[in-house]
Amino acid sequence: MVLCAVDDLIFSVKISTAAKSLGTPVFFERNPEMVLPRIRETRPSLVIFDLNSATLRPLDVIAAMKADGALGAVRTLGYASHVQADVIAAARAAGIDEVLARSAFSDRLGDILTSASARPASPGAAG
Repeated sequence: MVLCAVDDLIFSVKISTAAKSLGTPVFFERNPEMVLPRIRETRPSLVIFDLNSATLRPLDVIAAMKADGALGAVRTLGYASHVQADVIAAARAAGIDEVLARSAFSDRLGDILTSASARPASPGAAG
């Protein structure tokens, strides 16, 4: 299962459409107070972050995940505009596993979701 901390409608539709065509379960969490609890609850194989979301506070969530022994192994991927070197650097400093430019994320979305669905859920996953 892939959890998406994405509140951008265009990217939400892209992700949903690709996931549906691939049969990959995807859950969107758009409530900033529920992102971290939802990750703890579902233990997804991948968490996708829109690094430009001011509402969802992705950098805070990533740092909290990576500092939490139970969540540190959950794979994280974020996307941002390629010109936002400061956002990309901040995400890496917070501990994100992979950062892609928005265009690269869109181009590789099918492979990203296929890879995530092939991975086992993170240790301690509910289910």
